[in-house]
Amino acid sequence: MSVYHEGARELQDRFDTRRLADRLAERFWRTAFTAEDKAFIESRAMFFLATADEHGRPECSYKGGLPGFVRVTSPDELSFPSYDGNGMFRSLGNIGVNANVGLLFLDFEQPRRLRVNGTARLEDASAEFEGAQLIVRVKAEAIFPNCPRYIHRLQLVETSVYAPRPGYQPPEPGWKKQFQDVLPGKPGEG
Repeated sequence: MSVYHEGARELQDRFDTRRLADRLAERFWRTAFTAEDKAFIESRAMFFLATADEHGRPECSYKGGLPGFVRVTSPDELSFPSYDGNGMFRSLGNIGVNANVGLLFLDFEQPRRLRVNGTARLEDASAEFEGAQLIVRVKAEAIFPNCPRYIHRLQLVETSVYAPRPGYQPPEPGWKKQFQDVLPGKPGEG
């Protein structure tokens, strides 16, 4: 994976930032997670996932859970569960036709952000992740921090009551009440 494409280079030259961009890539661009990356990623309760369909049309989705729901599973791979959602499978469907993904991890309390770009694959759920329908594995091709100066300081008030965890049955979301006639059956039903 090339660090910069012609579109980026054109703007770097226009604004005289090519030397800066090259230095940043030289210092921070990597393909293996550091111990600090692992600790940061596994401490996050949310991230943003960018995918694209077979025509390159983008999607961006929020993924949340309890801290630790995303795990660095090898030097160049991270994994996260796909929990029950609205059933549209837009992001994961995109992965099925275009494996290229981007993940953005943020810390709003002590501004920090980390990007992970790579290729994703889907696996059937296992006991590895409580409450998962599927598991997403991402092979990192580019890991790099971004300047945090424009991150607004926010504070986590509470984690979602819907986040799966061992020994806990999340409540049914209210919006599903109006769709009872089309909801998938529970395991063991019809």
